[in-house]
Amino acid sequence: MNQFPAKNLCLLFVTALIWGTAFVAQSVGMDHIGPFTFNAVRSLVAGIALIPVILLFNRRKSSERRQTERANRKTLILGGISCGLALGVASCLQQMGIQYTTVGKAGFITALYIVIVPILGLFFRKKVGAKLWISVVIAILGLYLLCMSGSLRLEKGDFLVLLCALCFSIHIMVIDYFSPKVDGVQMSCIQFFVAAAFSAVCMLPTEGIPDPQAVAISWIPILYTGVLSSGVGYTLQIIGQKGVNPTVASLVLSLESVISVLAGWIILGQSMSSREILGCVLMFGAIVLAQLPSRKKTCLQEKQA
Repeated sequence: MNQFPAKNLCLLFVTALIWGTAFVAQSVGMDHIGPFTFNAVRSLVAGIALIPVILLFNRRKSSERRQTERANRKTLILGGISCGLALGVASCLQQMGIQYTTVGKAGFITALYIVIVPILGLFFRKKVGAKLWISVVIAILGLYLLCMSGSLRLEKGDFLVLLCALCFSIHIMVIDYFSPKVDGVQMSCIQFFVAAAFSAVCMLPTEGIPDPQAVAISWIPILYTGVLSSGVGYTLQIIGQKGVNPTVASLVLSLESVISVLAGWIILGQSMSSREILGCVLMFGAIVLAQLPSRKKTCLQEKQA
C-alpha cells in the first residue's frame, strides 16, 4: 500500500488550512461565553451538521456495504467514543491551559504531538525511519521560531497544554486504528456528540447553565467552528488519515500553526518577523522532506522500469 497517498495528504492539508484560519472565530466566540460552553455547543453543532450528510451517503451505498457496516457497528461505536473522549479531553485541557500561559507557548507545546505521535507509534509497531525523525526535528525547530518568544520554563498552564498535546496524539493514533475499519463520517459524528457531552460535564460545575442570549450572540463563530472547523475539519482528518503514516499525518496537521500566522499576516495585516518567516520555511521544508521517496524505493522503481 502507498504510505503517502496524494489525495489523503491533500485532505489533511485542507484540514490544517481550516483549523489555521478558524483562530479568529474561536477567539471572538468566547467573548460572551466560557471555553467549555463554546466547546460543548460547537461540538453539538458539528454532530448535528453531519447527520444529513450521513443520511445522504447511506442512500448511495450498496446493500453489501450496508451489511458490512452493520457487522462492524460495535467497532464504529467504540471508535467514535474513543475519538470523542480524546478530542473532548484535549480541547478542555487546551482551554484551561491557555488561561495560565501565553498563546505562543500554548501553540508550540500543543504542536509537540508531532514528537509524541511517532513515540506512541513505536508501541504499536509503526515504523518511523530516519528521514521522518529528521523531519520531526526540523518541524520542532520551525515551530519554536514561529510560536515561542518567552522562556521554556514549564508552568502550570504549560503542563496542562502538554497533557493536551498528549491527548491530541492519542486522538491521531485512535483514528489511525479505527479509520480503515469503519465509515469515517459516521465515526466523526459520534465523536462530536461524545466530545459535546464531555465538555458539558466540565461546563456545568465551572460555568453553569449557559445563557441562551449569550450563545445566540456568538452564533456566527459557533456555526463557523462547529460546521467548518469541527464538522468538516475533523471528518476530513479521519478520512485523510486512511493509509497515511500517523507521523506524516501529524506533520501535515501541524501546518495549522503556520497557516494561522500566515492568515493573520494576509487577512488581518499582522506583521511577520524574519524569525517567524524562517519558522514557516522550516515547517514546509519538513513536510516536503517527509514526502520524498526513500533511496531504496527509488532504486526499486528504476529497476522495475
